Amino acid sequence: MTDPNAIQPSALDQLPDRDPEETAEWRASLDAVAREAGPHRAAYLMRRTLERAEAGGIALPKLLETDYVNTIPTAAEPAVPGDEAMETRITAWNRWNAAAMVTRGSKYGVGGHIATFASAAWLYETGFNHFFQGKEADGSGDQLYIQGHASPGIYARAFLDGRLNEGHLDNFRQESGGNGLPSYPHPRRLPWLWEFPTVSMGLGPLSAIYQARFNRYLTNRGIKDVSASHVWAFLGDGEMDEPESTAALALAAREELDNLTFVINCNLQRLDGPVRANFKIVQELEAQFRGAGWNVIKTLWGSAWDELFQLDTTGALVRRLREVPDAQIQTYQTRDAAYIRADFFGKDPALVEMAKLLSDDKILECFHLSRGGHEARKVYAAYKAAVEHKGAPTVILAQTVKGNTLGEGFASKNANHQMKKLTVDEFKTMRDLLGLPIKDSDFADGQVPYGHPGADSPEVRYLQERRAALGGPAPARRTHALAPLPAPAEKAFASFDKGSGSQNVATTMAFVRLVKDLVRDKETGKRWVPIVPDEARTFGMESLFPSLGIYSPKGQTYEPVDRDQLMYYKEAKNGQILNEGITEAGSMADFIAASSAYATHGEAMIPFYIFYSMFGWQRTADQMWQLGDQLGRGFLVGATAGRTTLTGEGLQHADGHSPVIAATNPAALTYDPAFAYEIAVVVREGLRRMYGEAKPGEDQNVFYYLTVYNEPLPQPAKPAGLGIDEGIVKGLYRFNTAESAGVTAPANAPRIQLLGSGTAIHWALEAQQLLAEEWGVAADVWSATSWSELRRDAMEADAALLRGEERVPYVRQALQGAEGPVLAVSDYMRQVPDQIAQWVEQDWSSLGADGFGLSDTREAARRHFGVDAQSIVVAALAQLAKRGEVKATAVKEAREKYGL
Repeated sequence: MTDPNAIQPSALDQLPDRDPEETAEWRASLDAVAREAGPHRAAYLMRRTLERAEAGGIALPKLLETDYVNTIPTAAEPAVPGDEAMETRITAWNRWNAAAMVTRGSKYGVGGHIATFASAAWLYETGFNHFFQGKEADGSGDQLYIQGHASPGIYARAFLDGRLNEGHLDNFRQESGGNGLPSYPHPRRLPWLWEFPTVSMGLGPLSAIYQARFNRYLTNRGIKDVSASHVWAFLGDGEMDEPESTAALALAAREELDNLTFVINCNLQRLDGPVRANFKIVQELEAQFRGAGWNVIKTLWGSAWDELFQLDTTGALVRRLREVPDAQIQTYQTRDAAYIRADFFGKDPALVEMAKLLSDDKILECFHLSRGGHEARKVYAAYKAAVEHKGAPTVILAQTVKGNTLGEGFASKNANHQMKKLTVDEFKTMRDLLGLPIKDSDFADGQVPYGHPGADSPEVRYLQERRAALGGPAPARRTHALAPLPAPAEKAFASFDKGSGSQNVATTMAFVRLVKDLVRDKETGKRWVPIVPDEARTFGMESLFPSLGIYSPKGQTYEPVDRDQLMYYKEAKNGQILNEGITEAGSMADFIAASSAYATHGEAMIPFYIFYSMFGWQRTADQMWQLGDQLGRGFLVGATAGRTTLTGEGLQHADGHSPVIAATNPAALTYDPAFAYEIAVVVREGLRRMYGEAKPGEDQNVFYYLTVYNEPLPQPAKPAGLGIDEGIVKGLYRFNTAESAGVTAPANAPRIQLLGSGTAIHWALEAQQLLAEEWGVAADVWSATSWSELRRDAMEADAALLRGEERVPYVRQALQGAEGPVLAVSDYMRQVPDQIAQWVEQDWSSLGADGFGLSDTREAARRHFGVDAQSIVVAALAQLAKRGEVKATAVKEAREKYGL
C-alpha cells in the first residue's frame, strides 16, 4: 500500500535530494496547514511563497495567475500630483462632448461609438495629464496607439484645448467637405493629429511592439537617441482575440522592451456580448502575458472595494471573485442589491455574514460603479509602476464598465457598442451625474449642446499647462521639415545599363546587388533598413550578413557555426538588417515603423522588405493598407514572383495575383520590371520621389511594390533613345521592333504589338522570333513595367476630361500609331494586364496564368497556363486572323505544330 505521506515521483526526482528529511518536513507542514486551516489557506501560503521566490530571483517556474485583485495594494498607491478635482471636471467635459458629438452626428446616419471612451476616459486622461510626453520637448515624445473606437474622446479633448472647434465636431465622420473628422485614427485623413491607424483590430498591438523595438534599433545604430520615448498601446480586451494582438509578445519580452506599455481596457465586453462569458478574460490575459515574460499590473477594483477586502478575513471574497465568470459580473452591474446578496454573497457562509455588514447602497456602489479603471489614483499608480519597471514590457489590465456615466440604458448592456445616441433626458441625467453647468434651455430644439468652460477657464488653463509641462499637445503628428536626402551616386544605377552579357542573372539578384551598392553610399547608406522574414539566403542576401550585420540588442553572445566562412551569420547590436524569423506580419510591422520614422522621429529611413511575393499581399494586405494610412514610404519587394517561375513549389507558392491586390491600394506604386536596368530606374525614381526633391503637386507619401523573379536569364543592355527612363517610370515603353530585333519577316508583313511584363517579356521575345521566321508576322515588343500606373494615369486623364481639361492617357500616347492589334501577356492572371484594356485604341487581347498554381518545371507550367512563346504565337495569329490579315487555317496549323 502506498504511503500517503511519501514524496511521489516527479520531474524534480532527476535532481538529487540532498536532504530528504528536510523535504519531508516541508511536505508535512503543507499537509498540516491543509488539514487544520483548510485547502484555501494552504493554497494561499503556496502562492505567497512562490511570489516571494520570484521576487527574490529564485529560479522557479512563474506563477501565471494571481488573485482577482489589484496588483498594487491601496496602501502602496502614490498620491496623484496635481489637482484631482480639476482633472475630474476636465474629464467630465470630455465625456460630455464625446457623447454629444456622436449623438449629433447620428441624425445623419454616420454612426459612431460612445460606450468605449465612456469606459476608458480615465485611462486616457491620466496619461494626458501626467505621463504622455509631447513632441515639443527634446526627443521624439511618446508614441500613442489610441483604441479606434475611443476616437470621440480624443476629439473632445482636442476641442477643449482649442485644437478643434464646434465645426469640426459637427463634421465627425463627414469628411468630404474638407473640415471633417475621420471616424477613427487615420493619419492620412488628419495628419496633424493622428500618428498611427489602429482600428483594424490586432494591428495596433503588433505595430506598437515593433515600434518600441524600432526605437531601440534607431538608438543602438546611432541614428537618433530615442531612449526617452515610451510607446503606449490602448487596446480592448476583445481585441486581444485577434492573433496579431499576441503574435509578438515573446519578442517584446525577449528584447526587454521596457519602453512599451499595453493598457488593455477590460470592460469584459466585445461587440456582441461578453468577451469570456463563462470564463475570466483578465485571468486569461494575465497568464498569457506573464507566461510570455511581461510585467503584469492588474487594476481591477476601485476604492469602494477597500472596505470589503478589509472584511475578508477568511479569503472567501477573493475566492468568490476568482470563480464568478465575466458574464455574471456584467449581470451584477445591472441588478439590484437583493439579487447580488443572494447570488454573489449567498454562495459562501462567510460572505453571507460579510453582506450583513454592508448597506444596499454600498453593495451597489461596489458592483455597479467602482472599478480600478475609473479612478485616477488607481490608474496613476499603475502607470507610474509601468514606466519605472525595467527589464520587461508592462501590460496593465484595467477593469472598467462599458458605457460608464452614460446611464442605466448603456452601462454593461450587450448592445451598447451599436448604440449611437442618448436622448435629451439621458443627457440631462448624465449632466447631473457629471456636475456640468449646462442649462435645460441650452437644449435648443431638442439638440444636445456642446459644452466648453471657456478658452480662459481654469480647466483649459490647467489642461494646457499640464501638456506644456509634458512637451506639448498629444496626440500629435509632426511632419518635420527634413532636407531631401542626397541622391546616391549615379554609378550604382548606371552599372545595370550595359546588361549582363552572356551571364544569367535573375532580377532578384539584380535588386540585391543594387541594394548592396546603395548601402555603401556615404550619405544615405546607413538609412537603408533591410527587412527579411528568415529567407535571406533564398533571396541571395547572405552576402549582406557580415558587412551590415543582423540587428540584435544582445549582439552576438555565441560563436556562429559558420564563423570560418566569408558570409558568416553575424549578429550585432548595431546591425542594420532586420531578420525577423518566420513572420510576415512582424516584418510588415517593422516596415511600417521604419517607413514613417521621418514623421515619428524626424529621421528619414529607407526600408526595403523582401519576401515571397505570394506571402506578402495575400497574407498581410491589411497591414499594407495600414502602411498607406500611416503615410509610410519605402520599397516592398515581392521576390520569387509570378505563377510559373518558382519551379516545383506548387499551388500555395505560386503568385498569380499580388499585383491585383496591390492595385487596390491607392498609396502603392506597383511595378513588374523585366530587366535589371528597369529595376535601377524604378528604385532611383522611388528614392527621388519619396526622399528627394518632390515635383510640384507630387505626393511623397507613397510606397513602391516591385516584383522580382528567381529565373536566371541574360540581362540585356538598356535600349538607346530618348524617353526610355520616362517610359519605365510611367509604365510602358517599346523595347524593340521587329526590325531592330533583326528578325526576318516579309515586306508588308502583318504586324502585332506584344506587351509583356516581368519574366513574360522573354516569352514575348521568343514569340517575336517564331512569328517572323515561321509565320511571316512582324511583332514589336513592349515592356509594360507597371500596368497599374498606366491605369492610374488613364483614370486621372478621365477625371480631367470631366473637368473640361484635354488630356490623353499615357498608354494611348505611347501606343499611338502602333500597327496591328495588341496582345498583352504576364505571369499573372489576365486581370493584371486587362487593367488598361479600355484605354487602348487598338484591338486588345491578353494572356495570363489564371487559376491555381501547380508543381512542375517552368516550361510545363507555362504550357499548362497557355502563356509560353508558342501559346503567344497561336494567340497572335488568332488576333490577326480575326482581322483577316492571316489565313484562318494558320491558327489551327500553329496549334497542331506546337502540340497545343
